[in-house]
Amino acid sequence: MFSGMSNNSIDAKGRVVLPAKFRDELGETFYVAQGFGTPCIQVMSKEVFEHFCSQIMQLPANKAMILQYTFTATAVEVSPNSQGRVQLPQTLRENAKLDSDALVIGLNNRIEIWSKSVFEDYVNSQKDQLADAVGSLSFG
Repeated sequence: MFSGMSNNSIDAKGRVVLPAKFRDELGETFYVAQGFGTPCIQVMSKEVFEHFCSQIMQLPANKAMILQYTFTATAVEVSPNSQGRVQLPQTLRENAKLDSDALVIGLNNRIEIWSKSVFEDYVNSQKDQLADAVGSLSFG
């Protein structure tokens, strides 16, 4: 399970260092893809990526196609180099509005990479949803 956040820089070649604890859990190769309707990059282990893809294939064709166009088609298998850097494709960086700084966020079974300012704007825009979501939880 992934949790926590870290601020990282993106080098001139479009590479970012993922936290060691995340890399250990992801394995030697894993996938990066466009976010699910949010301007970020998804990072998933091979197992989680394959699970998502199998779920997509079970959907009605109209739903499956849009997910294939926006998620599956953008997915790239990557491996960290010896310094732990991962190459983020330019198209994914542009979609996520990533320049030189990245916020790496652990979200249970996947990781998201965001522009810090875009993430802050997104979270602020979701405050009403947050109150409703918290109200749905039981802390006992």
